[in-house]
Amino acid sequence: MDRFVEAQDAGGAYDAALAELRRGRKVSHWMWFVFPQIVGLGRSAMAQRYAVSNLGEARAYLADPVLGQRLRECCEVLLELPGADAESVFGGIDAIKLRSCLTLFGRAAEVELDRQLFTDVLEKYFDGAEDPATLERI
Repeated sequence: MDRFVEAQDAGGAYDAALAELRRGRKVSHWMWFVFPQIVGLGRSAMAQRYAVSNLGEARAYLADPVLGQRLRECCEVLLELPGADAESVFGGIDAIKLRSCLTLFGRAAEVELDRQLFTDVLEKYFDGAEDPATLERI
């Protein structure tokens, strides 16, 4: 989990990400380590470095007192935003990554409140549809 915390803390990346989400528009580069995906989806070095290897690692991410809280906080901000267009917040590619992340952590969540949070964000931005590429890999 250290690689995620270090990346989020470096240069205030997490604070910047949260501020951008609150403004409703992602403009800097933090998607890989704030909303990580399952391994095998991304091809870039960053995507590979911050890929989550399996459901067990996703559960560890959620259980981490820093990372789990931050992911929940970001999801809560997304639920509070007006509108329901992930592409307008993230752009096309990162909207796909968001859907993948929500699918992964929704399936990994062992606490009903967490599961419901990820489901609610999926419902708002993607009509509740999980990412099929993520489902194939978990």
